[in-house]
Amino acid sequence: MQSPPTVRAAAAVQAAEAAVVCAASALSAADAAAGLSYQTGSGIALTLIGFGTAALLGLVAAGLARARRWSRTPALLTQLFTGIVGIYLVEGHQYAWGVPVLVLAAGGFITLLVPPSLRALTGGRPVPPAGPPGPAA
Repeated sequence: MQSPPTVRAAAAVQAAEAAVVCAASALSAADAAAGLSYQTGSGIALTLIGFGTAALLGLVAAGLARARRWSRTPALLTQLFTGIVGIYLVEGHQYAWGVPVLVLAAGGFITLLVPPSLRALTGGRPVPPAGPPGPAA
């Protein structure tokens, strides 16, 4: 069974976020190599953490593309963290990074929380109708 278009869109957003983190990590690597990091060791560590994070985000994107239930929670947490980072970037007047990051976070939340995505990523469990409680069985 093929996943709904909204889940595929969420996977595309997640993959785009992985690409942004990878690009930022490449810039960090270039700064570390040029000696522009505050400390060389921290520049290298941040670069490695960034590339590792990009790889994990790519893994979550692959899980979303296959509509794997495990991928929903990490994808939602990614959107939350991405939104927070976007806010900090905009507050720091880094609009070229901050605005696209905020757009990605909003798009990720929307595509993950629409009903077709929720059904696909939660197994489509039926919700029992609300009503007066019956006798205990």
